[in-house]
Amino acid sequence: MLLAGTTVSRATLHNIDFITEKQIRVGDTVLIRKAGEIIPEVLSVTKHAENSQPFEFPTLCPSCSSPVSREEGEAAVRCTNTDCPAQLMRHLIHFVSRDAMDIDGLGPAVLEQLVDAELVKSPADLYKLKFDDILKLENKKEKSAENLINALEKSKTNELYRLIFALGIPHIGLKAAQLLCGEFSTIEDIMNAKAEDINSINGFGMIMAEAVERYFSLNSTKHLIDELKSLGLNMTPSEKKSEGGIFEGKTFVLTGTLPTMSRKQASKIIEDNGGKTSSSVSKKTDYVLAGEAAGSKLTKAQSLGVTVITEEEFLSKVNGNK
Repeated sequence: MLLAGTTVSRATLHNIDFITEKQIRVGDTVLIRKAGEIIPEVLSVTKHAENSQPFEFPTLCPSCSSPVSREEGEAAVRCTNTDCPAQLMRHLIHFVSRDAMDIDGLGPAVLEQLVDAELVKSPADLYKLKFDDILKLENKKEKSAENLINALEKSKTNELYRLIFALGIPHIGLKAAQLLCGEFSTIEDIMNAKAEDINSINGFGMIMAEAVERYFSLNSTKHLIDELKSLGLNMTPSEKKSEGGIFEGKTFVLTGTLPTMSRKQASKIIEDNGGKTSSSVSKKTDYVLAGEAAGSKLTKAQSLGVTVITEEEFLSKVNGNK
């Protein structure tokens, strides 16, 4: 169909609330527009198909038959199986990415070849690859195969928080993975933790905490962790820095542009001195380090009575001039 100068073949519907509200059924004739002059948007039903029935979302994944779930407040319905074939490529791309396991040489094209050859059906299968398996792939020579095997071996020694992030747990980014590994002593402790315990970690909320508990309660997750452990991946968080730093037990939130350093540099100074950083301001926050154009985090800190300091005051603390 030609619409506003372009041919539109489909408009995706994935939000069950929207489908229910608009009473959209299979085979219906609908009115659409290009929202923002770009995205095809369904506005309404102009005619129901004969004998049409309301659409019902499946309770089992069409790809792997595992249960699906929908988190409160979210539109998407997701498969709960960490090894679901329909999610495999996206999961693998995230797993090997720089901030996750950082496996050099495993780009999307190579991953696609491995999946197509049925050599990889889960992240654990990456660590089962042999030199000859990689050599059989298109455009792979001995040197590149050797480099890839070495990169896989090297990634086994990554800090645990990188693996936690690589797993792709909903709502859990790199910083949250670091906070988890800073709170618990082993992977088993993380897997057995209840949402209430996880929620007590500064920087976590109940939605994040429940996502962690739910993810590690799945049999597919337990199987994946067991496999990765047997394949030699590091499963122990790095030792915590020695206590006694000037920021020991203190939590900072950084906001705005600092005059002489990046927020990454400031975060490292805080962590090197025993403190922690968080992405959100709460009553548990000890300091907000604010720079230019600080915005809503500064406003929230002021409303909660959290101490706000400048870079100059921060450096004065670091240098011992309290």
